[in-house]
Amino acid sequence: MECATNNSSKPSSNISELVSKFAKACKLRSIGVFYENQIHHSNHPQIPNKSNDLVSEDSSDIIEEIKCCDGEKVHPQPTEFPDKGNANAEVEILKLFDTISTLKFAYVQLQEAHIPYDPEKIIATNNRVVGELEKLCKIKKAYKERQFTKAELNYSHLDLLRVEIEVSERLLEKLKSGCRAKDSDIVCLQEQLHDLDLGNRKLIQRIRQKSLERKTQKILNEKSFKDLFKAASKSIHDFAKPLISLMKASGWDLDMAADSIQEAVVYSKRCHKKYAFEAYIVRRMFHGISLKSYNIDEVFAYDDPIDVLIANPKSRFAEFCREKYLFVVHPTMEASFFGNLDQRRFLLSGKHPRTPFYQVFAKMAKWIWVLQGIAASVDPNTKIFLVRRGSAFSTVYMESVEGIEEVSVLSREGEVTKKVEFMVMPGFRIGRTLLKAQVYLS
Repeated sequence: MECATNNSSKPSSNISELVSKFAKACKLRSIGVFYENQIHHSNHPQIPNKSNDLVSEDSSDIIEEIKCCDGEKVHPQPTEFPDKGNANAEVEILKLFDTISTLKFAYVQLQEAHIPYDPEKIIATNNRVVGELEKLCKIKKAYKERQFTKAELNYSHLDLLRVEIEVSERLLEKLKSGCRAKDSDIVCLQEQLHDLDLGNRKLIQRIRQKSLERKTQKILNEKSFKDLFKAASKSIHDFAKPLISLMKASGWDLDMAADSIQEAVVYSKRCHKKYAFEAYIVRRMFHGISLKSYNIDEVFAYDDPIDVLIANPKSRFAEFCREKYLFVVHPTMEASFFGNLDQRRFLLSGKHPRTPFYQVFAKMAKWIWVLQGIAASVDPNTKIFLVRRGSAFSTVYMESVEGIEEVSVLSREGEVTKKVEFMVMPGFRIGRTLLKAQVYLS
């Protein structure tokens, strides 16, 4: 058998040598059995079915040891391609299976050609086996090339991603640099804004100071003091309005309240009872008055006196407002107006409420505070005079709140002037100017 193999092999063919080694490495049991069956059944020149079965069984083991030209093993299992879902991969797998099946059949024919020995058949079947092995080598080579190409594609894709990442990172750095520049600009603008705010505050203070100086210069004369006196009188009238309205809304008996202020007064009109309430407010506001010169600049620093009180709640003006409110507005009166004593408690705690009622009161307190402080500044010898009830009406020192200068009536004893029922606003003598007291006549 070895001689037959040597005779049929071609020294110049590496593939033939490979086939010869492959034949030696295979299990010879199937060939021996086949040879024995051939001797016992010499009348049957064809290969029995049993030997075909044995050869077929051993062929799977033989194929496992087949090596390609580069010496690597070729396995019959289908190679896993990366793209299993791809139609081209399925075609390649089917082609691989067909080649292996053809190789199996060609090798079986090569075995059959040795018993009985047939040189021509051996050469033909050997060529078939070699051809199928070359096909397997081509399939393997194509697979490796495809894998290498895919790897290169993957690498190139990664390179593209790296390039995109680098571009994005450079853009990000540029944006960060822009943000830092913007932040620096914002800091500079904030500093400029802070400087401008400081400059504006200084300008506002200078403007207020100039305004105060002009106001003080305007006030510090007899004529302006007369205007100030009228403003104070009007502020008392303005505060009496909401006070009377709250008394009405709270169910107060205004007639009884007016009589408790001034008893046995005969009013020419019922609406004149409002003067009784104004007289009450004046007596309370001017109680303990002292004509001493003091600084009134803080009062004129703001248009709204509430802002003055909140800015400096412990000033002399703030103490004046607190003391006079508690003196003018009785707790019973406040409780009936608002249902509580919150404003009173707020004032006692050292603060000033920003309520509509207290705002009207603060405006009135402002003008009376200024009137008292300016009087001695204009003339240290300024005098304030009061008019008692029952005094004879004098057009020199008094004026009627009703606008009546002088009313005379005839009696048995001669001409009798009107009498003063009560004083509404006190009078002032300042320099050569006399500000008449306002009174209600009988």
